[in-house]
Amino acid sequence: MKKIFSALAAFILLSSFTMDKPAYRLFTGSGKVIDYGKMLKELAAADVVFFGEQHNDPIAHWLQLELAKDLYQQHGRQLVLGTEMWEADTQAAVDSFLLGLVDEPSFTQTSRAWPNFATDYKPVLLFAKEKGLQVIATNAPRRTARIVAKESLQGLDALPPSEKQWLPLLPITVDLELPAYKRMLSMFGSDTHGASAAGSTKIVEAQALKDATMAHFISKNLKTGQHLLHLNGAYHSDHHEGILWYLKRLRPELKIKTVTTVLQPQLEKLEKEHLQRADVVLAVLETMTRTY
Repeated sequence: MKKIFSALAAFILLSSFTMDKPAYRLFTGSGKVIDYGKMLKELAAADVVFFGEQHNDPIAHWLQLELAKDLYQQHGRQLVLGTEMWEADTQAAVDSFLLGLVDEPSFTQTSRAWPNFATDYKPVLLFAKEKGLQVIATNAPRRTARIVAKESLQGLDALPPSEKQWLPLLPITVDLELPAYKRMLSMFGSDTHGASAAGSTKIVEAQALKDATMAHFISKNLKTGQHLLHLNGAYHSDHHEGILWYLKRLRPELKIKTVTTVLQPQLEKLEKEHLQRADVVLAVLETMTRTY
């Protein structure tokens, strides 16, 4: 009788969940459903939280903002935001905007803001401005990533000191055996020979440059007692690789948690391919509208 009741309760819960047509669901890396409150408690205990997004996903951007607000309630101005979306050499522009020294059109131009700034990143930046929170521009300047994609990491050696200041200490170590980088090599045709394989390696090195640079500026700016919420594309932090691989070598004492965003045709369970992708997996219906 007890088993029948449990099965009936589960059916009713699942039926209610389906009929409510939710847009997203949160899971642990092992595939268990986790509610927002429990997730918040776990993330608030971390020194650094990486929120991996799909750049055009409105649910992820909304949840990033909500998480920033709730972490602020926990940490106050000890909360720091970090962003892939702004490159290290635009830090002065970001600071000026937060201080109200420049208007929005000037800011978007001087900071090289992404085209989806207004819909996806402006709300969290305005929240930081309102609360007086520090925002760190962590990414490598795109011009340096282009050099690596064209010439390999060796192309950075010829840069003047004024350019190298926006990068981690050179030379950068790249472990091409890391699963994430191996997947990239496979996607870009590393199983071929000659120019194609060399080109694939350069693309991965450009990705590694971004990962290493973001880790460098997180490590450089994060002070004892602060808590950082970092916004980045999911591939930069999935499976605790990418940025985390470099950050753990710079600051092994940091307690790090990750969130990632995935698309699924259903939300009843976390699909096998997404297991262990992050500490928390934000599963969004694949029919969700995109911001671009």
